[in-house]
Amino acid sequence: MLADKDRIFTNLYGYQPWNVDAAMKRGDWDNTKALLELGQDKIIDVIKASGLRGRGGAGFPTGMKWSFMPKEPRPDRPSFLVINADESEPGSCKDREIIRHDPHKLIEGALVAGFAMRARAAYIYIRGEYIREAETLFAAVAEAYDRGLLGKNACGSGYDFDVFVHRGAGAYICGEETAMIESLEGKKGQPRLKPPFPAGAGLYGCPTTVNNVESIAVAPTILRRGAEWFSSFGRENNKGTKLFQISGHVDRPCVVEESMSISFRELIEKHCGGIRGGWDNLLAVIPGGSSVPLVPAAEIMDAPMDFDGLKAVGSGLGTAAVIVMDKSTDIVRAISRLSYFYKHESCGQCTPCREGTGWMWRVMERMRTGDADVSEIDTLFQVTKQVEGHTICALGDAAAWPIQGLIRHFRPEMERRIRERKGETGGNAPMMEAAE
Repeated sequence: MLADKDRIFTNLYGYQPWNVDAAMKRGDWDNTKALLELGQDKIIDVIKASGLRGRGGAGFPTGMKWSFMPKEPRPDRPSFLVINADESEPGSCKDREIIRHDPHKLIEGALVAGFAMRARAAYIYIRGEYIREAETLFAAVAEAYDRGLLGKNACGSGYDFDVFVHRGAGAYICGEETAMIESLEGKKGQPRLKPPFPAGAGLYGCPTTVNNVESIAVAPTILRRGAEWFSSFGRENNKGTKLFQISGHVDRPCVVEESMSISFRELIEKHCGGIRGGWDNLLAVIPGGSSVPLVPAAEIMDAPMDFDGLKAVGSGLGTAAVIVMDKSTDIVRAISRLSYFYKHESCGQCTPCREGTGWMWRVMERMRTGDADVSEIDTLFQVTKQVEGHTICALGDAAAWPIQGLIRHFRPEMERRIRERKGETGGNAPMMEAAE
């Protein structure tokens, strides 16, 4: 379990002011000039040694990603850092808390990461619906400029660095890094084909790295406390602390910073007061935001909450947005609702996603009411496989995986509804029990 002294986000719940003076008392902007004096290559080496992996869902090693940027950017092609604060994944709400209550951690992290990548500026792309959060972020950036922490000779380091805050317009697809770059350029938010990757040709055709808010915000603390400290938490290849967002049928939903690899049971018992109605009432969990497959109760209870542990049970850590569902949940209706979300948010660029998401939602609605045939379950699964992996970005995968998880674990419930609707009684499965 994570001790309070090891928490990076010490104002996660907003008990103290967010402003720069309060942030400095918490340790932010503490001799940032000395961190920059480590040198660009040294900073990247420390981040690599810490084992930090991207906190936005993909889990790519952060230090390695930073190292892809050009070592000597040309004057006519400056490098940029883009920070993904578009947090639109259903169930995910951690970046919002950082921006609300600890914005200076993010801004200092932007300076440190931008310096390490030799970037000219950072663009923070914030979700359109985050109105108050954007106001806080604009004010915090202005404070940093007023104190000389950003801009010309940032923190007295001799390095010039700017931070711009850009408000999105509420499109989920702009959470994909290349669609976000397109949107920043004033175009329709649609993913680009890769290659070229953003590190080669990103924002305005210049080398660009896109990172999640949490990935950037933890960087200064890692540099101050050392790579060994950060890597002391979690299992091999799953290092560090992590913000978990637990919602749904628990006694106390919350956002909490914990050590990677904590077990699901321990996470829920320690921070959420347990499952509503007791552990026997747990039906299933979506452990990483709506785009990862659900996991039945028996498989998730003792699973380690990290990238490899959740992959082993057929799901993923994603953004660590843990959605807990007890046995009162209409599981087919829940997945049908997610199917509608992905149908609504598809940008329409790729045919499998444009056509497939709508088709899957319509079939899921018939599965919800039982107005289908049992054979259509296999057809639905086949269509998810035709969408998965056949689109430019991962939205097709995100639309397919929840349905695949439902069929894999709750097929008896889908069949029961169909038979019940047809007036058949034979072969009924218990209503809310997962398939063996």
